[in-house]
Amino acid sequence: MSSVRLDDITRVYPEGGGIRNFSCDIAQGEFFALLGPSGCGKTTTLRSIAGLEVLDGGAIYFGDHDVTHMPPEQRKAAMVFQSYALFPHMNVFENVAFGLRAQKMDKALITPRVEESLALVQLEGLDKRPVTDLSGGQQQRVALARALAVQPDILLLDEPLSNLDAELRYATREQLGALQKKLGITAIYVTHDQEEALELADRIAVLKDGTCHQVGTPKEILEEPATEFVEQFMRRQRALMAR
Repeated sequence: MSSVRLDDITRVYPEGGGIRNFSCDIAQGEFFALLGPSGCGKTTTLRSIAGLEVLDGGAIYFGDHDVTHMPPEQRKAAMVFQSYALFPHMNVFENVAFGLRAQKMDKALITPRVEESLALVQLEGLDKRPVTDLSGGQQQRVALARALAVQPDILLLDEPLSNLDAELRYATREQLGALQKKLGITAIYVTHDQEEALELADRIAVLKDGTCHQVGTPKEILEEPATEFVEQFMRRQRALMAR
């Protein structure tokens, strides 16, 4: 596992949007949420950590290692995308094994690693099933198993529950939080859902228009908003919790 440090990172696009001068420290084993409305810069931040975006300024560190210019495949970070990004022509086993084959892992080691990863997400026995035959919740867990199979130091999650219905989303959220704590992995989670961030995260960064307005614990974000935007953004959630 590894800590993550964002040192004044900036990534902006000609058409607008992105993230500007964002700094924060994410502890080893922490569940850290990037929260804010659409277009606030949270996915840009996540993609920058993954190495899928080239920074315009600043630096990213995993532990003491500067990974700013390191390609994605060398970063020991794995990403679960909002769309899951599964391969429809592959079964569950082959989807989970994809990253291991890309790493040129010994063939004899791939099967036990895949089985271990499927067991972590409670999908034992579905390894031969076409992914197109799975429910949305099962597909989400296959994507998570694929990310965990490569044993990353950092787990990056880009709104992985947004395609699930409300009941399944709540159940999967609980499973994800429990799994993260069990593994002790550093997780960075993008969401626009205040309840989701408050439930899962140890700390939260609230973003708007490419700027970080506050980093704090769920309690701090709710009860001690640092800016007017944070106060307004969390107002509805406070009202719901007060009922």
